[in-house]
Amino acid sequence: MGLRVLAAMSGGVDSAVAAARAAEAGHDVTGVHLALSANPQSYRTGARGCCTVEDARDARRAADVIGIPFYIWDMAERFARDVVDDFVSEYAAGRTPNPCVRCNEKIKFAAVLDRALALGFDAVVTGHHARLSDGVLRRSVDAGKDQSYVLAVLTGKQLGHAMFPLGDSTKAQVRAEAAARGLSVADKPDSHDICFIADGDTRAFLAERLGAAEGPVIDALSGEVVGGHQGAYGYTIGQRRGLALDRPSADGRPRYVLSIEPVSNTVTVGPREALKVGSITCARPVWNGPVAAPVEPRACTVQLRAHGEVYGCRAQLTGDTLHVELGTPATGVAPGQTAVLYDGDTVIGSATISAAA
Repeated sequence: MGLRVLAAMSGGVDSAVAAARAAEAGHDVTGVHLALSANPQSYRTGARGCCTVEDARDARRAADVIGIPFYIWDMAERFARDVVDDFVSEYAAGRTPNPCVRCNEKIKFAAVLDRALALGFDAVVTGHHARLSDGVLRRSVDAGKDQSYVLAVLTGKQLGHAMFPLGDSTKAQVRAEAAARGLSVADKPDSHDICFIADGDTRAFLAERLGAAEGPVIDALSGEVVGGHQGAYGYTIGQRRGLALDRPSADGRPRYVLSIEPVSNTVTVGPREALKVGSITCARPVWNGPVAAPVEPRACTVQLRAHGEVYGCRAQLTGDTLHVELGTPATGVAPGQTAVLYDGDTVIGSATISAAA
């Protein structure tokens, strides 16, 4: 007997095919599009977003083709508070957030799932590229499109009410299936940018909300002021371009952002080798895998950014703090990013990076 499921339909090809597969599997499917912007024209268009008028129309057309009921839920206020405001405040605090992680955590699998369960639905279906079996989250068969990283913040209970029908298919297979089903979004391009920053200029977006705040750029090796900035929030750890330094380094090599200090409004730069870290401390751990939390050191792998490199490591939980010792040094590790632990292709858990050394 099929389940009563709610299909979150962004207006893109992935969520449309996921909804179609759920319906074909015999589930009682209702489509819902999340209106995430109070002013949809200000959000990114022409690609897979979540929140534009164009996306809402594409989602409705897909639901009509599939033959399922369709509704639009206004989540703009919740999205602004839990994702956009969080994004701004994290940067203001010198951290580097991932808004897609936060959206999955706070919107798609908190606000939406809570409402779906209250309305009598059994599960929420999305078009994420990840595999889910018996509540265990695993990587997609399409490594290039795998989204298990941005889903790893979900709790075991949330995963127990989730369905990801696309995990066993490549993106090319999903597009071909969409075309065969007569879905007009079959060739709609993916988006790789933040949906609520229409022009992709994160620094300008933050400056508009946080204001200009002049401060120094300091060379880590010499201790000298080598430039200035209009707001430390406009920089990220590992950044090389756009530093606008007044003088080159003594050895002529490029300099990278090594640290961001919001209290003193200071950006520190230095050589690439100074970016290397071997030890990471993380807060707010979530254990959602098939193995217990590692109260003793556990050998596993860790991914530190979406579609980023995977590192061998030893992880250990002490109280509410996760310590990760990397087998090989990583670069560009910034507080605020998510660290996701894997056993092979299976997610063990996740935590938010608070410090690295």
